[in-house]
Amino acid sequence: MFNFTSLLGARSSSSASISLLQLEAGINILVDVGWDESFDASLLKSLESHVPSISLILLTHATTSHLGAFAHCCKHFPQFKSIPVYATVPVISLGRALLQDIYATNPIAASTIPQDAFYNPSQAKGPVPNMLHQPPTNEDITEYFNLIRPLKFSQPFEPEASPSSPPLNGLTITAYSAGHSLGGTIWHIQHDLESIVYAVDWNQAKETALLAAAWLSAGGTEVIESLRRPTALICSSRCSQRVMFPREQRDSHLINLIKTTISNGGSVLIPSDSCARSLELAYFLENTWNDEKSGPENTDSLKNASLYFASASAGLTMRHAKSMLEWMDPDIVREFESLGQDNRNQNQQDIKTPFDFKHLRFVEKARQIKKMMAQSGPKVILASDLSLEWGHARTFFDEFCANEQNLVVLSQPITQTPTGRESISHTLWNLWCDDSSLAKANGEIDPDAVVETAGQSISFTHAKMEKLGENETILYQQYLAAERQKQWTIDADKATNLRPGVDDAIDDNASSSSDESEESDDEQQGKVLNVTTNLSSARHKAGLTDAELGIDILIRRKGHYDYDVRGKRGRERMFPIMPPKKAQRSDEYGEIIRPDDYLRAEERENLANDQKAHKSSKEVEMGQKRKWGQLSQTNLTAAIDINGSSKKRKVSGKTQDDGVYTDSGYDTMGNGTEFGDDSDSDDEAPEKPEGPVKVVYETKTITINMRLAHADFSGLHDRRSMQMLIPLIRPRKLVLTGGDPEETMALQAECEKLLDTDTSSGDNASEVFTPAVGETLNASVDTNAWNVKLSDALGNIKWQMVGSLGVYPLSGQLKAMAITLAQPQHQAKRLKGDPASKAITTTSTEVTTDANDAEVETVPVLDVVASTAALSATRVVARPLHVGDVRLSDLRRRMQSMGVGAEFRGEGTLLVNGQVVVRKSAVGKIEVEAVIGLPGFSITDSTFDIVRTRIYESLALISQSS
Repeated sequence: MFNFTSLLGARSSSSASISLLQLEAGINILVDVGWDESFDASLLKSLESHVPSISLILLTHATTSHLGAFAHCCKHFPQFKSIPVYATVPVISLGRALLQDIYATNPIAASTIPQDAFYNPSQAKGPVPNMLHQPPTNEDITEYFNLIRPLKFSQPFEPEASPSSPPLNGLTITAYSAGHSLGGTIWHIQHDLESIVYAVDWNQAKETALLAAAWLSAGGTEVIESLRRPTALICSSRCSQRVMFPREQRDSHLINLIKTTISNGGSVLIPSDSCARSLELAYFLENTWNDEKSGPENTDSLKNASLYFASASAGLTMRHAKSMLEWMDPDIVREFESLGQDNRNQNQQDIKTPFDFKHLRFVEKARQIKKMMAQSGPKVILASDLSLEWGHARTFFDEFCANEQNLVVLSQPITQTPTGRESISHTLWNLWCDDSSLAKANGEIDPDAVVETAGQSISFTHAKMEKLGENETILYQQYLAAERQKQWTIDADKATNLRPGVDDAIDDNASSSSDESEESDDEQQGKVLNVTTNLSSARHKAGLTDAELGIDILIRRKGHYDYDVRGKRGRERMFPIMPPKKAQRSDEYGEIIRPDDYLRAEERENLANDQKAHKSSKEVEMGQKRKWGQLSQTNLTAAIDINGSSKKRKVSGKTQDDGVYTDSGYDTMGNGTEFGDDSDSDDEAPEKPEGPVKVVYETKTITINMRLAHADFSGLHDRRSMQMLIPLIRPRKLVLTGGDPEETMALQAECEKLLDTDTSSGDNASEVFTPAVGETLNASVDTNAWNVKLSDALGNIKWQMVGSLGVYPLSGQLKAMAITLAQPQHQAKRLKGDPASKAITTTSTEVTTDANDAEVETVPVLDVVASTAALSATRVVARPLHVGDVRLSDLRRRMQSMGVGAEFRGEGTLLVNGQVVVRKSAVGKIEVEAVIGLPGFSITDSTFDIVRTRIYESLALISQSS
């Protein structure tokens, strides 16, 4: 059984992608936790309802549309953090950098609290405002991504299931390169008879830095065996109707646009995402600047322009890229090896990588943007985000609008929009399409067209944060109290992991009540929150009914002393226990130790006397907290050097001026440094309001005068790739998702022509489905399977195990056998006069009643062939054959356990002991070859025999004599 449900992204205008795969025995796999630029929490309601039943989560790309909601779900959805998550190493690292960039630069990323979540909203004067959740901090995001379990390409893996999920029963997942982003994944899921390939946003074309999609074998003529003829192929239809031009033509088009703008004295803005596609663009632009050899007399020389990468996580992204060269194109690896050889020849200690940029400089802070824009000369800026809704690209766009010499290059088609509105980039895309369509007489869009906006006006929605009013603060506190009450109804073992944002807000206030030295606004808010919590306890526990409370009614409601546990299971049969609150606050090193808790009685008295004597001193005593930004006298003295000048270092762990890398900066002493990093001046960005906030939306209209162009760096499959690969893959069921309705329906019509969709033609027929959001599709494999009973003569057969299956060769025949079913007496009397129970027919058995009203079941029974002359003459003896699948990774592990060296050399090739080569072709054929002529090899060497023996041991020999 296999059911597919698209929770977000199918046949819709939203670019977010969330899919639910439901397999046999209650196994539910969630693929991607995406969001769009609206960051609307209501889009995730359907996902929240499925969280308790999810077995595991798979992530495909480090983009907003594929994991943008991951941190939000970990922070606000109960039990979400306990679900195992799997992804490749680049997706984990770049996804963490992406979300840190989003929450640092976009206020609405925290998402608004739903209106129906407030308790008794009539107490507020006026409508309920759009209050924001508490956003996850960088430490929270790091914690969430540390829970993800890394995988490598082309290595089958048996994952673990969540605590609330049934066993996975041999489920296997394998990651293959998708090509769209660094570490982007095509997932192959194998479970029983189901072979599912989940491939959204893949790219078969070769690029500068990224690998291509791993559909084809090494020869490039056949699809690899594990991805061929799957029972279901889930593919994205986004951008599938465009025809992508060759890479050389695309690259030269972008360079020509940049040179033309530079010669006219303008600057170029290229909006892109923070991590996924920006790596390809940054590497391409850096190489282009390195190859530029024109002299200063040429006005269109790239040397006349400065190159920047503007993103709040630019340095972190490039640091990750340096450590993940093995995930990139082989040309990058060869370039790294050549750079390392040059360094050794020049006796240089530092190791250069292809991502140690000379020309590309990083801009991470708001003050750096102002300083950069104040400088004269043309600039080429690669900035996040692609939507122009948030990030540094939004700031640059406001600066670019006034100058008609400037150019904005849209790096990919913007055919999908945030829910309920259009983004700025989508509006610009429509302007470019409307004007560039006039460039050709046949109405097609000219990809080389440059559009002059010439004073056109565009409208967009602007989000602004404001502090909550008095009545709104009370309403927000009641919401937190209601969330705490819901949390108390969860099992004590899971309560500490649920609602981390609310739990931390309440427990921090509870733990800080013992510290009289800190009288901050957060503490005052915590006192009010505790009062609100107590008041809400008397209101039937935030409106929870008796059925919702379940067995917790014994400790939550007064006057209840008994609970019916008959027919209950699990926790409903045990007396509930109130989960204790956190006793200690923790940091990255564990629980915080208070020295006052370990003082002897006489030491406590001495300490109390000292505190009274020095009550007027501002110095913080031992064991007490300091206010934010307050330094002790010892630390203040240590911060000043001998000459009396303080070091240019930020105390809070931000960027340092001594060349040391931190999470928010980049090595300021090497190449590719941050631009204008003045650590002695504070950031001039507007301060965010403290405490709970709300978001206010307003519509703005601006006049644009810059030019528009398009260079397709989307890195997605096009129509030609689909027409080539779909007939080679030949899926039994093709599910199209991840695109707008027009693209999806057009691709469905093309795939029906490419595939034989006539179901009457036999097993080779294929079906194409286009489910909508929320629609459950039954995409199970069409097989004919029956349950049969074995006769007594077959009771002592010896099964040969192939994995978890037993195999036995047999020439037999099926017989019909009648079995009388024994029934309880009271049930027989009840069914005696029921005409509906006279005959019950199933797919494999038949149940009837005899004259005595006893039920007789007819079942198929497998028996040996009768030893008659007629049957013996027609009996066919099957040839022996080997059954099973040889995995090179398992063979390598077996050889290493025997002390024999084995290592992979290329795709599908295993070298054993430097002498024997084992290859596995795309069709699954195993070839074993001995390399003759190597030093130390002799014809009597037993390595070949050992390898052959181990291969045969992993297979089951099926013969009639066995």
